[in-house]
Amino acid sequence: MYSAQLITYKKESRIAVQFENKPELRARFKKLSGALWSTKLRSWHLPDTAAYRNQFGLPPMSMLSPAQQVKLTEYERWLLAKRYSNNTIKTYKEALKSFFTYHHAKKVEDLTEADLITYNNDYILKNKLSSSYQNQIVNAVKLFYSTIEHKQIRPELIHRPKREKSLPNVLSKEEVKMILEAHTNIKHRTMLSLLYSAGLRSGELLALRPQHIDSNRGVIVIKQAKGKKDRIAPLSEKLLSLLREYYKEYRPQKHLFEGQNPGQPYDSRSLQLVLKQSLAKTTIKKPVTLHWLRHSFATHLLEAGTDLRYIQELLGHSSSKTTEIYTHVSTQSIQKIVSPFDTL
Repeated sequence: MYSAQLITYKKESRIAVQFENKPELRARFKKLSGALWSTKLRSWHLPDTAAYRNQFGLPPMSMLSPAQQVKLTEYERWLLAKRYSNNTIKTYKEALKSFFTYHHAKKVEDLTEADLITYNNDYILKNKLSSSYQNQIVNAVKLFYSTIEHKQIRPELIHRPKREKSLPNVLSKEEVKMILEAHTNIKHRTMLSLLYSAGLRSGELLALRPQHIDSNRGVIVIKQAKGKKDRIAPLSEKLLSLLREYYKEYRPQKHLFEGQNPGQPYDSRSLQLVLKQSLAKTTIKKPVTLHWLRHSFATHLLEAGTDLRYIQELLGHSSSKTTEIYTHVSTQSIQKIVSPFDTL
C-alpha cells in the first residue's frame, strides 16, 4: 500500500509518495522517471504530471473554470488584505484549489458541506493523506465560504482527525555543545548558537537585522514573528562576544546574516546545510533539524527551574498549552524516580 499527496519542493510542484520500506519497492520506485529521495521530507517524490496523478489517485491537473479562478483570486486578495502570512496564503489557496479541482464540474455557489465530506472521505482518507493536510483543507474551505460566499460550513459535520500528540525532539546539553562547536566558520557557528541561545525559529533568525541586537539592554528584539507579534529574547553574554567577533569579520549591510549577495538575507536551505555539515562532524546519529535547537532551549530552561510562563513569553506562544508540552520531555523529575527493577 502507498499514500500520495501534492507537495511544493524547492518551489516546484511534486508528488510525495509514502510506501512500505522494502528493497523491492524502493528498486521499482527508483526506476520511475524523475524519482527523488528527500532526507528532509523523509519521502520519495515525483514530478507533478498528469500521468503520475492518475497513477497515484490524485486529482487531475487544474481544471478550474474561469468562475472558480475568479473566486480563488478574490479569496487571495481577502487574505492579503487581512495580512495573513505568505505561507498561510499559499497553503489556503492550494487547499481551496484542490477542493475546487476535485469538484470541477460544480459551480462554487452550488458546493455544500456534503461535497466537502465527499472530498474528505473519497480523496483525503482514501489516499491516507496527513491529518494536518486534512485540517488545512477544512479550515481553508470554511474560511472561504464564510468570508467570500457568506455561507456557513459547519466543520463539526466533517470527520476531523484527532490531533496527533507527538513530543518535541530534544537534545542533551552535551549534544548541543557538540553541534555548536563543530564549525570553525565563525558565521556558521554564530547562527546555530543564536538559534539555541534565544530559542529562535529559523525564519526569525534570518529576519534579524544588526539593530535588533540590543547589547545595552541585553536583549534580542524579534520583529513581526509568527502571528505578527514582536517579542524580546535574552542576549547571552557569551553569544554577544561571538556576535561581535562575527560582525567585525563580515560587516553585514542590512540583515544580520547575509548570503553571497550583500544586503540579501541568508538562504533558509543554506542554513539547513550548515546544520547538516555540523552534524557530520559529530557522533550524533539522530535526524536533527534546526527546530530541535529551539525545543532543546525550552526544555533546558525548564529543567533549570525557569517558570513556564516566562518560557511561554520567550518562545512567543499564544497559549500556555503549547508550552506545557515541554513538561513531558523534561527529564528532571523522571530521573528522580527509582524504577522497581532496581529494587528487585
